[in-house]
Amino acid sequence: MPGELDQAKRALRAEIRERRQLLSPAQREAAGEGIHRELDALVARLGARSLSCYLSGPTEPDTRPFIRSALERGLRVLLPITRADGLLDWTAASADGDEIESAYGVPEAVGEVLGPIAVNDVDLLVVPASAVDGEGLRMGWGRGFYDKTLGSMAHRPPVYAVIYDSELVDRVPRDLHDQSVDGVVTPTRTVAFRG
Repeated sequence: MPGELDQAKRALRAEIRERRQLLSPAQREAAGEGIHRELDALVARLGARSLSCYLSGPTEPDTRPFIRSALERGLRVLLPITRADGLLDWTAASADGDEIESAYGVPEAVGEVLGPIAVNDVDLLVVPASAVDGEGLRMGWGRGFYDKTLGSMAHRPPVYAVIYDSELVDRVPRDLHDQSVDGVVTPTRTVAFRG
């Protein structure tokens, strides 16, 4: 029943938001360092030369050190730009790139808008999540941007969600439009679900 499903998702998201708020600055810094290390290893293992990532919000594991490092190594990194129609445009990350806060309250890069199909050429998609279960089902934050993006791709590259260790859970509530990921990256490990 949709009402029960929405309620279950809201409850799980609220629990995750609360846990994230309780993390100390030192814990967040350590998580960011771990994410950087794990993402570097994943990129090397996959041989990715281009990827999409996102600018993390205040309570998310910090993706910026990884993005800076990827750019220094000559990788092409696309960052999302939200659109009112629920799709994502993309822009190429740059070492001196500016940020704004989007209409949805998340950090967003400023740059030349490349359009939704720009992401079709990347070797790896790194996406945010609130939780992921052991079968790879990803639960986002309820806006559907990534579900629409992933669902519209004819040939998806590997997709990995960045979460804290405690957010890899037994089961997340599933809706028809929810998209799975190929793995998760946490501060302490990378888990592949298939392939």
